[in-house]
Amino acid sequence: MTGRIIETDADVAEGAAWLAAHDPALARALDIAGPLPLRRRPDGFAAVLNAIMGQQVSVASASAIWARLDAGGMTRPDAVIAAGEDGLRAAGLSRQKITYALALAEAGIDYDALRSAPDAEVIATLTAVKGIGVWTAEIYAMFALGRADVFAPGDLALQEAAKLIFDLPERPKEKQLRQMAQDWSPWRAVAARLFFTYYRVAKGRDGVS
Repeated sequence: MTGRIIETDADVAEGAAWLAAHDPALARALDIAGPLPLRRRPDGFAAVLNAIMGQQVSVASASAIWARLDAGGMTRPDAVIAAGEDGLRAAGLSRQKITYALALAEAGIDYDALRSAPDAEVIATLTAVKGIGVWTAEIYAMFALGRADVFAPGDLALQEAAKLIFDLPERPKEKQLRQMAQDWSPWRAVAARLFFTYYRVAKGRDGVS
């Protein structure tokens, strides 16, 4: 069972209303953040590859790398394999990202099947590929598959937003934030949208691209 899928702005609004009714701190954060974005993107190989390109680099750097891959037609598994190390290096990928891109291209993931797979299976399938961590898998589940009850507590922007929203003495670690997020089920992915939006308003910059 996949659970609730976020497809429209109305779904996000429904989740936001639920969160506001269940937690006064989240209600206050919503007043500041305003209407939350849908943040849906197409699923599939290109979405995961794009997420890998965004790991441990700035949004601007990730966008530049992706633009070169896209221009070179290297956003499909067969094209990445055909490009090989030399072609990927020419597109600006580091040695590590070349390894990860090729591993993903060779993994043979059935992306159509992931659409109906349980959240845990989606995470397990993606993290079995070299270079894909839990954060990347959770971001994919939230924004490419629209899973309503997935959160990414390892994200620094979400951690910082939680610190601000709940007036914590320090930024919560991943384990603590994962535990906190249980209170926001079944709308943890809407809570993530709230936190990312609040972070942007508070800090004047985005979290994930």
